[in-house]
Amino acid sequence: MGAVLTLACGRGTGSTCESPPAAHDRGQDGAQKQSGDDKLSFVHIDYAVRDRVAEITMRRAPVNAINHDLIEDLLAAYAQAKADPGVRAVILTSAFEKAFSAGMDLAMIRTGRGIDLRRFLEKLYFGMHDAQYRLGKPTIAALTGPARAAGVTLAVSCDMIVASDCASIGYPEIDVGLIPAMHFVHLPRQIGRHKAFELCFTGRPISATEAERRGLVNYVVPPDQVLAKARELALDLASKSPMVMQLARDSFMRANDAEYRRAIENTVETICNIIELDDAREGLAAFNEKRPPRW
Repeated sequence: MGAVLTLACGRGTGSTCESPPAAHDRGQDGAQKQSGDDKLSFVHIDYAVRDRVAEITMRRAPVNAINHDLIEDLLAAYAQAKADPGVRAVILTSAFEKAFSAGMDLAMIRTGRGIDLRRFLEKLYFGMHDAQYRLGKPTIAALTGPARAAGVTLAVSCDMIVASDCASIGYPEIDVGLIPAMHFVHLPRQIGRHKAFELCFTGRPISATEAERRGLVNYVVPPDQVLAKARELALDLASKSPMVMQLARDSFMRANDAEYRRAIENTVETICNIIELDDAREGLAAFNEKRPPRW
């Protein structure tokens, strides 16, 4: 697997957390894995339904580096959850306690061109946005560990976020000559323009606790309680009228996502132009070679 867009996951968080024992075994604990000719097969995720809640577990070792296959798996899983009347809520999580997702697999773009990045971002930004926008069912991201760059995109695309107190959130793209395109749109709306600028343009991460204080995360819990808390929330949401939930969530999306896609399209144009620059190539090469960039 190629390099992933992440820096040291604990940098700047002050965390002294150690990786806990595995708190759950996917496919165990009452979950039923999907199988049979009428069900999709996935490359990098596990898909299970329990108590009317679909659990989507990313498992692209070691840190869920995001490539085309993983994004396509996620989009297909969301489509399957949408089509299943037995599913009323969705949880997105990771099989690894050390990372929710460390970001984009840079091997896809390090030797490519802007058009290669564009194809990926169409899936990550537009495909993911459309899947979530039209899902009609609430989604919860359960962060078992740090989320970086495109990994943050997966998390904030959900309706709610539960995070381990060992987790952190960061946007390190600027350090390799790229930009956190989607977060230029999302982050200022969540935490204000000036703090958003600091996070996007310094690349420094924030702890899950600070993210909760700033309204980016709903709940922060000990590592072994992340999935349990997400399930608690999902079961509560699943107990509501599915018709009212769908209509209400659709209305919520329309009220809060006006002009959102257009703004994302503008930032995608910028990052696709940036990837053609020598500075971006140098930043990616330096990261891959584990040396400071020569800008």
